[in-house]
Amino acid sequence: MSHSLLYCSVPLALAFAGLAVASEDPVDLPGLTIQAKAAEEGETDLSTPTSAGSRLDLSALQTPASTTSLSGAEVRGRNNRSVQDAVTRTPGISSIGTPGNGGTALSARGFSGHSATMQLYDGTRQYVGAGTVTFPVDTWSVQRIDVLRGPASVLYGEGATGAVINVVPKKPFAGPIHNQLRLGYGSDDRRQMALDSGGSLSDALSYRFNVNQQASNGWVDRGDSKSLAFSAALRWEASDELSFTLSHDHGDQDPERYFGTPLVNGHYRESLREHNYNVGDAEVRYNDQITRLVTDWRINDALTASNQLYYIKTQRYWRNAESYRWQPGDVVLRSDFYEIKHTQEQVGNRQSFTLDHSLFGLDSRTVVGVDYNRIHFARQHDFASSFSDSVPLAGSGGGRYQSDDPQGYGPRERNLARQFSLFAENRTQLSERLSLVTGVRRDQVHIQRDDLLGDSRVDRSLSGGNWRAGLVFALTPELSLYGQHATSTEGVNNLLTLSPSQQQFDLSRARQTEVGLKQAFWNGQGEWTLAAYHIVKKKLLSRETPSSPTEQVGQQSADGLEASLELALGRGWQVSANAAFVRAEYDDFVEGGGERSGNRPSNVPRRTANLWLNKALGHGLDVGVGARYVDARYADAANQIEVPGYTVVDANIAWQALPDVRLGLELNNLFDRQYATTASSAGQQWYLGAPRSFFVTADYSF
Repeated sequence: MSHSLLYCSVPLALAFAGLAVASEDPVDLPGLTIQAKAAEEGETDLSTPTSAGSRLDLSALQTPASTTSLSGAEVRGRNNRSVQDAVTRTPGISSIGTPGNGGTALSARGFSGHSATMQLYDGTRQYVGAGTVTFPVDTWSVQRIDVLRGPASVLYGEGATGAVINVVPKKPFAGPIHNQLRLGYGSDDRRQMALDSGGSLSDALSYRFNVNQQASNGWVDRGDSKSLAFSAALRWEASDELSFTLSHDHGDQDPERYFGTPLVNGHYRESLREHNYNVGDAEVRYNDQITRLVTDWRINDALTASNQLYYIKTQRYWRNAESYRWQPGDVVLRSDFYEIKHTQEQVGNRQSFTLDHSLFGLDSRTVVGVDYNRIHFARQHDFASSFSDSVPLAGSGGGRYQSDDPQGYGPRERNLARQFSLFAENRTQLSERLSLVTGVRRDQVHIQRDDLLGDSRVDRSLSGGNWRAGLVFALTPELSLYGQHATSTEGVNNLLTLSPSQQQFDLSRARQTEVGLKQAFWNGQGEWTLAAYHIVKKKLLSRETPSSPTEQVGQQSADGLEASLELALGRGWQVSANAAFVRAEYDDFVEGGGERSGNRPSNVPRRTANLWLNKALGHGLDVGVGARYVDARYADAANQIEVPGYTVVDANIAWQALPDVRLGLELNNLFDRQYATTASSAGQQWYLGAPRSFFVTADYSF
C-alpha cells in the first residue's frame, strides 16, 4: 500500500461521511454512556467499552482506532498461560520474549520492544527499567485484556508507538459470595492450584481474592520453574455517589533458566531441542508488588471524578551464562556471564474529571486530568564480558557461574525519574451519524543518573506534546467508518536507564494516519473489523561509520492492513479469525557504518494470522482448536540472519460433568512443531517454543 493511498484515504473517508450526514434518513445512535457488561458474563464485543482506546468510556464502535477486547474467560479458554500468549492471538502482534526482557516483549505494527509496545495494569503504566516488564505473572486473575494498536502517547505518555496492552484484573462485585477452585496437572510434571473468590460482605462492602500457584519440571534440562501470584481487593460503597477500592497484587516468579539453543554451523539441529547450556547454578527471579487506592466520585449527574494512588515495587535478579556459540569439534563456547539485580520503586497518582456537557449546542463529553510519577531504579551487577568457557555440544551445560569482573558484584548505578503530565480528551456528537474524538497531552520528564563507581551524576529534562483527532461515522447503528491522525514520542532507549550520551538526544517522534471499518451483524452473532495505517517515526540514532559521532537523523516507517472476524454459526460453531500484513522498513538509517535504509527492522514479521474454532457438541461437551501463524523475521537490522516462520496448533476439550464441576484437557503444540520464537542479535542462538504438551484441569464452583 503506497503512502499516497493512505494519505488520500482520510479525506476520502471524511467526504463519504459528509455525504452520509446529508442523508435524510435518520440513524438511531447509542447514547454516549455505555454500560459495561457484568464482570461475570465473560463476553466482549464491539459495544463493550474499551479501556485502552480512550478514557471517555467509548465502545470499540465509537473509537477511531483499531482495538481488541478479550474477556478473561476467553483468554483462559484458549490455553493462554500469559498475557503475551493472549494478545498475540489478536491482529498484528507477535512475541519477542526472552529472559532478558522478562519474557514479555512484543512487536506490533513494525515497532518492537517495551519502548514501543506499552503494557498497563488497570490503566496504570509500569515504567520500564532496563527493558524489563515481569507483571502480571499469569492470566488467572485477569478479567479482561484491552489492546489499542498504533500510537497512544496522547493517552499514556512516551513509549507507545506500536500498541498498548491494558490488563484489567478481576474486581469486587456485589452479590452472593462465589468461589472457583482449580486443580491441574500435565506434561513435565506441571502443577496448578488456584482459587478465585468474591462477592458481598455487607451491603456496602465487597471483595475479590485470587491466588494461583504453579510449578513445572520444564521441557529442557534443568528447566524447572515455579510461580505464585495473589491479588486481593476490597471495595467500600460509602454512598451511591462515592466508592473506594483498595487492592494489592503480588507476584513471585522463578522461570525456566533457559537462554536459547545454539545453531550448528548456521543451522538448527533438532536433537538439541531439550539441551540447556546455562550454568548449573543459574538463577532467574522476579518479584512484583502493586498497591492501589482507587476513588470514584459522582459529583452530580454531569460530573464525575476518579483518582488512583499507587505504589509499585519490582525486583529482578539474573545469574547466567547467556550466550552460546557452536565451535568446530562440536563444542559450545559460553560467554556473557552476567549477574544482575534491578530494584525499582514507582509512586504515582492520576486524577481525572469527566464532564458531560453541551458544546456549541452539541452533545459532548470531556475528560481532563493530571498524572504524576516518581520512579527510583537501582542496578547492581558484574559484567564478566571477557570471561568464557566451553562445554560439549552433546551435553547440557552445567558447571558454576564465574566472573572475572575486577569490581565484582555490587551497586553500579542509581536512577531517578520524575514525570508530570496534563491530558484531555473530548468526544463531540457533530450530528446523528458523525462524532469527533480528540485528545491532547503534555509530558515533562526529568531524569537523573548517578554512576556509583565513578561518583558522577548527569541529568536531563525532556518534554513532549502529543495529540490525536479522529472522526467516526455511523453508516448504521452497527457499522462505523473512522479516520484518525495520532502522534507519539519515544526515548532513544528506556528513559530510566539512558546512558549519559543518550541523555543528550531528544525524544523520537512518530505520527500515524489510520482509516478503518467496524461492523456487528446477524443480530450480534458476527463482527468484523478492517484497518489500514501508515506510521513514520523520526529521530532515530544513526552513525555513518563506527568511529563517527552518533546523530539523531534516522527514520523508520510502516504501512499495514489488519482484519478480524468473530462469527457465531449455527449448531454450536464459533469462529474467531484475524490476519495482518505490515511493510516496515528503515527509510534513513546507518548502523555503525552499515547502510540499513530499505531494510526491515529486526523481529518484525510481514504477516501474522490466527484462527480459533469452537464447537459445542451437546451434553456439556465443548471442543476447540486454534492455529497461530508468524512469518519469517530478521534477527538483525542488516537483514542477513533470518528466523523461519512457524504455525502452531493448539486444542482443548471441556466437559461440564456436574453443575458445579467442569473438567478440561489442554493440548498445546498439537503437532509438536519445532520453531523459534526469536533469536539473539548475533542470530546464532534461537529461543525455542515449547514442545507438545497436555494439561488436565478440574474446576469446582461453590
